[in-house]
Amino acid sequence: MGSITEDLTNALSSVVSGAGDVFSTTRDVAKNAVITTLQAGGDVASTTVSTLSNVVSEGIGAASGTGVSSEQAATGLVTGAIEGAKEVGASIGQAVEGSAHGAVTGVSRVGGDVGGAAVAAVTGAIKAAGDIGEDSGTLAKEAVVGTLKAADEIGSEAGGLVRKALLNAAALPHDVIDALLTGKTE
Repeated sequence: MGSITEDLTNALSSVVSGAGDVFSTTRDVAKNAVITTLQAGGDVASTTVSTLSNVVSEGIGAASGTGVSSEQAATGLVTGAIEGAKEVGASIGQAVEGSAHGAVTGVSRVGGDVGGAAVAAVTGAIKAAGDIGEDSGTLAKEAVVGTLKAADEIGSEAGGLVRKALLNAAALPHDVIDALLTGKTE
């Protein structure tokens, strides 16, 4: 994983100095890292979730180290990781779940807002859906599942913060979020 950290740190250094935008840079670096890593690993199916989680988590650390908002980076990293997984034929559901998991885990490691990371991860999954021709509601559900698993692994306080942030995020599909978090369909 040292490669994504180095690649992202170098790419984000130019963004911080005004030479580009965080979303495109993080998306492109994550996509390339996922493609390279999954193609090198051989058995794509068995490595997808942990690989994507690690790519996004390491990317968050690298972004944070350059002074870029970890939540802003999370959206691009999740989008790029999903796009890369699609390109190599990995399971999109697993890719979304792993990427979202990595976003929350990575932001937690750097001391950021795990609720904001969860919202960024779901937003990244929705953006990826449009780019790769998948259903945004389905990808949003997978992202919510990934963020909740990560938050629950971190602890009950993180779980509560993630759930509250997802329920309160205006830009997310509330029918999807409500159904997953509360069990209500209306």
